Amino acid sequence: MAPPQTPPRQAPAHPPLPRHLQLAVVGHVEWVEFLWVDHLPGPGEILRASASLQQPAGGGAVVAAQMAKLVGSAQFFTALGRDELGERALAELQALGLEVHVAWREAPTRRAVSFIDSDSERSITVIGERLSPSAADPLPWERLASCDGVFLTAADHAAVRLARRAKLLAATPRLGLETLQAAAVQLDALVGSALDPSEQLPPGALDPAPKITVATEGARGGYTVPGGRFAALERGAPLGDTYGAGDSFAAGFSAGLAAGFSREQALALGCRCGAACIDGRGAYAGQLQL
Repeated sequence: MAPPQTPPRQAPAHPPLPRHLQLAVVGHVEWVEFLWVDHLPGPGEILRASASLQQPAGGGAVVAAQMAKLVGSAQFFTALGRDELGERALAELQALGLEVHVAWREAPTRRAVSFIDSDSERSITVIGERLSPSAADPLPWERLASCDGVFLTAADHAAVRLARRAKLLAATPRLGLETLQAAAVQLDALVGSALDPSEQLPPGALDPAPKITVATEGARGGYTVPGGRFAALERGAPLGDTYGAGDSFAAGFSAGLAAGFSREQALALGCRCGAACIDGRGAYAGQLQL
């Protein structure tokens, strides 16, 4: 999908989000160790990290946590390994205000290492297979039908169809082309990064096509189809790190659409969430709280 060449427009202000909004995420968790370094290590190089942090993160957890901070609570359908990290992840996600529905797996909880360099950019290495919830898991899938908005980061095609019963359904391209094609449902929004090859799908790959596709480009803003280019918020605060900024944007944008916002208003909320996340260290410290 080629980006539109129209000049970017700063998104207008958005109205308040209704506190009764019912939001949910179906997705994955990774136990992430964040390491702050001056630069990425070269071959044979030994670096000393200036700081470190461990917490459950990954796209599904970050989107769910941001939604909960926007409207007070959110449901999170996920899968975790039946191990120490899985138990710790559940406890910490619940402490973030999430109502977590877990499909326990015998496989280990996926881990990741995120290097944050002096420019606050992150580079991630994952360890193990991504654990995804599926429609066959004994989770309260019927609750999705009463949700105003659901966001997907990891699921099988049958779970995607269950999630389609929500008023609004959005997803990241990381859900997987085969899964999206097998589900054969129309997404209200497909939200991904134009800078990440893993979040780009071939033109016309989905039938029916999403109602709106959003491609973010970091500090350049991004573009929507239909719609055109939009500008990122001008930021004066120093960078914490960029981990979770795109997922926080997706949470805000999807919550806005679920609340009935216009495209421009939903983009404004998404841009606020993405910019706020960058001001904190780790996945959650900087997320926008309403």
